[in-house]
Amino acid sequence: MTTISDFPVPTSSPDLPSVERHAALPAGFKAGGLAAGIKASGRPDLAVIVTTNGPAAAAAVFTPNTFAAAPVRLSRAHLAATSGDARGGFGWAEAIISTSGSANAATGPAGDADQLEIAHLLAGATSSALERTLHLSTGIIGTRLPLDRVASGLSALVPLLSETDAGLEAAAAALCTTDSVTKTATATVDLPGADGRPVSVTVSGIAKGVGMIHPQMATMLSIILTDAAAAPETLWGFLRPAAARTWNQLSVDGDTSTNDTVFLLASGASAASPVQPGTPAAATLGAAVEAVARDLARQQAADGEGASTLITAIVSGARDDAEARAVARAVVSSSLVKAAAHGRDPNWGRIAGAAGNARLAIAAVLEAAGLAPAVAAARAGSPVVLNPARLRISIAGHLVFDGSHGGPLAFDRAAARAAMEAPEVVFALDLGLGAGAGEAFGCDLTETYVIENSEYTT
Repeated sequence: MTTISDFPVPTSSPDLPSVERHAALPAGFKAGGLAAGIKASGRPDLAVIVTTNGPAAAAAVFTPNTFAAAPVRLSRAHLAATSGDARGGFGWAEAIISTSGSANAATGPAGDADQLEIAHLLAGATSSALERTLHLSTGIIGTRLPLDRVASGLSALVPLLSETDAGLEAAAAALCTTDSVTKTATATVDLPGADGRPVSVTVSGIAKGVGMIHPQMATMLSIILTDAAAAPETLWGFLRPAAARTWNQLSVDGDTSTNDTVFLLASGASAASPVQPGTPAAATLGAAVEAVARDLARQQAADGEGASTLITAIVSGARDDAEARAVARAVVSSSLVKAAAHGRDPNWGRIAGAAGNARLAIAAVLEAAGLAPAVAAARAGSPVVLNPARLRISIAGHLVFDGSHGGPLAFDRAAARAAMEAPEVVFALDLGLGAGAGEAFGCDLTETYVIENSEYTT
């Protein structure tokens, strides 16, 4: 009987700053949320965040889904218009609106017209430039937004927007659909001021999403705010790799969404000097953004629809980080692994099978994570190199397979099963081939998930 202690089981990365799970609104923003009647349930469904000292630098990553929703397309166009960069990944923003209850996806030209009208309503209510508005929507695909309720909701909400943490908390609540809890995360780091002395800056994020989660280049819906100062393209340089290493390593049910969007805004309201790419300050701020993104992703996995267990896959010994991340994502994405986790079944064969099917991410994700464009294109979708004779697998701290010692090991199945009753179950794999490392987050597959999604529109 063997337990394992040499596999890392981190709840936070040692390279990232610590994160607290609360909403701390950075300087330079005000926020709020309320129930505007978009949802039939009467729960909060309208959120607005605005800048208080002129436009903020902004960056975004979006879903590549062919049915990308109207708010995705409009936000991308607005970022492109304010930056001149046709990719639509960064620009300037003064206001963000989120509507919950209707995805405004697959609604055709009428849906685009609706979203543009919302942009006009938001710009008018907040005295913002039209092209400096950003948009989020979530809910049922194929339904149009009730513009009259959005208009009346904005009239009621905008005067109540607050420069307090409570305002950001209210916005987080209004993002939610089937989430059981709001998701918030805040990191505080020091950056140099004009005189070289350290200045404390805040990086705070909110997110929603517990179903239809298997992102490529974006999360479900998330907004990260900071009072640091940085150019829009610099923010994009932080956000893309952070998303590739965190939200792109998250899977609840294997389905990508039409609306996935994450925004990163920097108000510049702190006394810190503007962050320049390639500097120690850039490394510090980028790590804070990734720490917030990582914690939000873990919260989303733990709150997956019907979930009772957070699954974390930690992979070491891969040929490189890209292959390690691919294996970790394959493990947490496997329906068989997720079902075994729900049944507290230490079935290492499910894990080995998932790892053996692992393929690298799409080219855009690989490039965002740091591979050169040509290399990313060449390797996208290729199978991960594994050698069963070198593979080791542990389940909840119990070593169950060691290829260098014949493969399957005798282990205390009852003890392993008991260990899997924890709120988080860790599957650790060492491929024995190199120094590559990666992680991924998921949740168990339960009967409740099937029930909830079989009745989603009824």
